[in-house]
Amino acid sequence: MMTGKTLFISGGTRGIGKAIVYAFAAQGCNVAFTYASSADTANEIIADIESKYGIKAKAYMLNILEPDTYKEVYALFDQDFDRLDFFISNAIISGRAVVGGFGPFMRLKPKGLNNIYIATVDAFVVGAQEAAKRMEKVGGGSIISMSSTGNLVYTPNYAGHGTNKAAVEAMVRYAAAELGEKGIRVNAVSGGPIDTDALKAFPNYEEVKEEVVRRSPLSRMGEAEDLTGACMFLCSDASSWMTGQTVVIDGGTTFQ
Repeated sequence: MMTGKTLFISGGTRGIGKAIVYAFAAQGCNVAFTYASSADTANEIIADIESKYGIKAKAYMLNILEPDTYKEVYALFDQDFDRLDFFISNAIISGRAVVGGFGPFMRLKPKGLNNIYIATVDAFVVGAQEAAKRMEKVGGGSIISMSSTGNLVYTPNYAGHGTNKAAVEAMVRYAAAELGEKGIRVNAVSGGPIDTDALKAFPNYEEVKEEVVRRSPLSRMGEAEDLTGACMFLCSDASSWMTGQTVVIDGGTTFQ
C-alpha cells in the first residue's frame, strides 16, 4: 500500500514521532524526519529502519522555533526524494522555551505562549505549505497535525499548550477547505496523555499518570504506538473522503 511513497514527519527521534517513523517504514514507506539536536540518534534510527525494512530514510536538523527554516530543510529533502505523499507535523518544544507558557494561568507570560504558538501553529502552516507544493506534483496527499486532548479537558499547567492545540485544529480545518481541490486531505490526530519522555518531563507526571489510569475505561496510559494506527488510516485510501477532521484517541478519558 505504501511502497514507493514518502512520509515527512517533524520530530522523529523519540516518542510519538519515532513510533510513527517505524510504523510507516514497516509498511514499505520511505521516511524523512527532523530532529532538534541529536544527529547520532537520528542516524541510529535511519540505520535500523533501512536494514529492517529495506526503505530509504533521511533526517534533517530543524529548529521548530524558526519555522521559515523549513524551506531550507525541504530543499535538502528534494535532493534526497523525488516525491512527497504524507506530511505529519509532530515536533513540540519543552524546557526553557516554554517558560511562561507551561504553568498555572496566573503565571502565563506572552513570550512562552508565543513560543508554543510558533512551534505548534506557525510550524504546521509552513511545513504544510511546503508539503502541499510537492504533493500537488504527484496528484495529492495527506497532511496531519498531531494534537492533544488538553484543548478539550482541563489539564493542570497545560493552558498554553491546550490553547495552541485548539488553534492548530482550527488551522487544519482551514487548510482542508483550501487544499481539497489539489487532492490533498488535512486532518488532526488528538491524543490523550501519552506515556512519553515529554510527559515524563512534567513536574506532576506521576499525578497525571494516576489520573489518566483512573479516568480511562481501559485503565491504562496511552503509549506512543496507540496513535500510529490513526495516522496510517488518514494516509491510506480507506480515509479518502475524510478531511478537516480531528480524530480523538484518548482511552475514553475526555467523556468522563
